[in-house]
Order: sequence, then C-alpha cells, then structure tokens
Amino acid sequence: MSGLTGQSAVDQLLELLDLTQTGESAFRGESPPVGPQRVFGGQVAGQALVAAGRTVDPGRFVHSLHGYFVRPGDPTEPIEYRVENIRDGRSFSVRRSVAYQHDKPIFFMSASFHRQEEGLDHHAPAPLDVPRPDELPTMADRLAKYSERAGIWAAIPRPIDVRYVGEPGWVRPGDRPADPHQRVWMRLDGKLPDDPLLHACALTYASDLTLLDSVLSVHGEVWGPGGVVGASLDHALWFHRPFRADEWFLYDCWSPSASGSRGLATGRMFTLEGRHIATAVQEGLLRRVGA
Repeated sequence: MSGLTGQSAVDQLLELLDLTQTGESAFRGESPPVGPQRVFGGQVAGQALVAAGRTVDPGRFVHSLHGYFVRPGDPTEPIEYRVENIRDGRSFSVRRSVAYQHDKPIFFMSASFHRQEEGLDHHAPAPLDVPRPDELPTMADRLAKYSERAGIWAAIPRPIDVRYVGEPGWVRPGDRPADPHQRVWMRLDGKLPDDPLLHACALTYASDLTLLDSVLSVHGEVWGPGGVVGASLDHALWFHRPFRADEWFLYDCWSPSASGSRGLATGRMFTLEGRHIATAVQEGLLRRVGA
C-alpha cells in the first residue's frame, strides 16, 4: 500500500480544504491528483462547508448542514464555490454554498451557524460492548485478504484511519453476513490545527465514507462486482457537541428503509468516552451491478 497515509495524507486533506478565495463570497477548490473517476462526495461537502464558514463570524459554529449531490464532479477540473448570505440574525447565520463545474451546479448546501449558548443537555447512550479501535484490524490488515481491492486503495490518499467493527462493504460477495448495524471507528490519521471549522469539515468528509454501507449491511450485500453500485443523493449532518476529528469516534450506522433503488441511512458519532457529537442522515441510489 503505497498511497499517502498518516500525517502526509492529513496534510493533503488540509490543502484540499484550504480554498482559494476568488471573490468576496467566491472560492475555488481542487481535487487530489490521483483518485476515483468522480469527486468523492465527502470532499465536495467539506469544501462547500469551508466556503460557507469563511463568510461567517468565527464566533458562530456550524450546527447543521443539508446538501444535495446533483451531478458527478470531475476530479481533473477545479470546483468553484459561490456562497449566498441568507441571513445573519442575533444568534444564527445561514448560508447557501453551491459548487460549480463548467458553470453547472454539482452540489449545493445550506448550512447554519450558531453562537454558543447554555441550555438543556441530554443524549441517548452509546452502543454497549463495542470493541475499542485498538482491538480491531487496521485497513492494511483487512486488505491483506483482498488483493483485488488493495491495488485501488494503494493509489489514493487515506487521511482517515478506519477500523471496522464488522465486515466492510467492499469484501467479496458471500463474505459479509447480514447485520442491522454498520459500526466503524474513525479518526484523522494525523493532527489537525485547533480551528473548529476545520474539524467540522474533516468530520463532514469522513461522514460520507461508510454511511451507505449500512443499507447493504442489512442484506449482507457488498459493493462492486457481484453486488451493488451506488451514489450519494443527499447528505445531512448535525453537530451536537465540541469534538476533535483527529481523535477516535465511533460511527454507529443503520438503515431504517430501502426501496425503489434508494436506501436511507442514518448514523450517530460518539467519542471514546461515549459523548454524542454528531448525527448524519443520507439517501443513496443503489443498483445491482449490470442492472
């Protein structure tokens, strides 16, 4: 596995999130020099959030975002982000951030930012009896059994350390038992600066990595040959409590429904101490290979 890993991969992710400002509310982003045939959804969502956040008072922190993927992104072309100031109120700021390529929107997002306030505080408990990340195989350990997948992963940067509790969605057909949950430990595989917006953008990036796996997990299905191909249709994320994306968090995902070639997935993120830091919901297009 020769692709960028560790701090080098994290530094490259930071470069992707460090957009170039081209106007008062306009920014330009790039994609990795190597990668998949279309732009990874988590990347464009993270960059769109960077663009929105740069137009907001830094004393206000993002608490929710809702985005739609409308066209596949071309990784060989820059992405232009245009931000519209919807409202700046006494407590909240709302922005609309749209990503363009070839003058056509490929993704748009509404994001809301809130000044810190004190109030009621509760959350449902984290799942019990989940192995800790240091008790689980690394990605390299898992890929050692799947040479046909190792070549793909070797070519792309891997800024996220991912430790699956169960079987990943990319194993061979028949190697994945049905499971109502897809649970994964994640963290940035290096250190991030202290900027809360960067941590929110990194978590947004990570939140798109395994969420749709939970739709397949219900049926014991897998991605690729002999299984399913898919694409994200929309993505929503709520940030509940302060966190660091370069510290371990459990992504506890499940799918309440799938029908009509679409699957709905939801996931909660917990720190090692069991604090609920974020919730994600996504719908994806899922089709049998060859259908």
